[in-house]
Amino acid sequence: MNAPPHRQGPRPLPLHLGMAGLRRSLALAAIPPSDNAWPSLSDAWPISKAGRVERDRILNAAAAQNADRPEADGASLLREAVLRQLAEEDASFAAGVLAYRHHPWRRDLPEPPVIWAEGAARVLDYGGDGPPVLFVPSLINRAYVLDLAPGASMLRHLAGKGLRPLLLDWGTPGPAERGLSLTDHIAGPLERALVALPGPVTLVGYCMGGLLTLAAALRRPERVAGLALLATPWDFHAGPDAAARGRSLAALLPALEPAMELTGALPTDVVQALFAAIDPWGIARKFRRFGREPADSARAALFVALEDWLNDGVPLAAPVARACFTDWYGRNDPGRLAWRVAGQVIDPADWDGPLFVAVPKADRIVPPASALALALRAREGRAEVTLHEAGAGHIGMVAGPMAEAALWRPLLAWLRSLP
Repeated sequence: MNAPPHRQGPRPLPLHLGMAGLRRSLALAAIPPSDNAWPSLSDAWPISKAGRVERDRILNAAAAQNADRPEADGASLLREAVLRQLAEEDASFAAGVLAYRHHPWRRDLPEPPVIWAEGAARVLDYGGDGPPVLFVPSLINRAYVLDLAPGASMLRHLAGKGLRPLLLDWGTPGPAERGLSLTDHIAGPLERALVALPGPVTLVGYCMGGLLTLAAALRRPERVAGLALLATPWDFHAGPDAAARGRSLAALLPALEPAMELTGALPTDVVQALFAAIDPWGIARKFRRFGREPADSARAALFVALEDWLNDGVPLAAPVARACFTDWYGRNDPGRLAWRVAGQVIDPADWDGPLFVAVPKADRIVPPASALALALRAREGRAEVTLHEAGAGHIGMVAGPMAEAALWRPLLAWLRSLP
């Protein structure tokens, strides 16, 4: 077997290691300095009832283990217990990262033939004798999440079920692509690929790709037989605190401008750091779990496959990044029906063909309320809307261990129902 590729993840590693140190500092800062402080802080720290129960459990256990140390007060015993626990968890995190970096799995799938190309973009043909279905992924991550690994490839699965899946792979943006806006991507490579393919075709957009495909379908309805939108954001201010979070993200843009002006794109590690901010402690938690997984298990192989894909990101063209931060997250232009592509307002209610909307119930990247708003708006028009609430997360829906049940089979049934 060939040696596995050198792995850099989880990216950016210095951020995740620094978060472990920050967690230690926050935990220690939350411990009252002495027993005398407990009465005034007991209702404020820890905040939750469950946290107070856990505090008392740790205190009682620490006191039992240190019965021969009557001089130690409860706060000191708690601090020692917390430090031990944090040290164990940090060591477990490091062990999980090393296990990932040295895991022998690597992606080794034959690449489908290219049937169309323009610049960095190309369309891959996964075969099959059925009607063509063009999948359009996000501009942020690699397209092969839809063709991840043997047994974890939605596209190869559908090809084996009588369809002809095609994949628009945006590729790595070169100097030309780094100057393209959202409109340029839609009215350029996406629509030209749509016109070049034998059609009409069914369009399937994933995440940001769903917004792009919606716009293309509205601009070229004669080329589109049906439209499926998977975990596609629409109302960026839907849900609790979503508007505040969106405006906070938009406020970061000035700090990111120097990097974008230098390279013409938002660097991959910056994009990864922004995703990590959704759940700051999540990376360490999942690597601790992975470190306990048998290295030769199917779950371990799938974890490595997904992590390799996550860490194999691409820079985001600066004009696209500015639009995402300001127009989408900051102003919520799509949800306000203010988003225009080449002057045309993009409104889901204007689509009058078959529409499949998949909303992952456990999505932490695209809040379910944001994706659900798209289906509700489309129902105000003439679209034949099929709403599917998938019992999975944003990535798990397309490539996780439960993906076939969560999305592949329902999507296949809808595709087969099209005239």
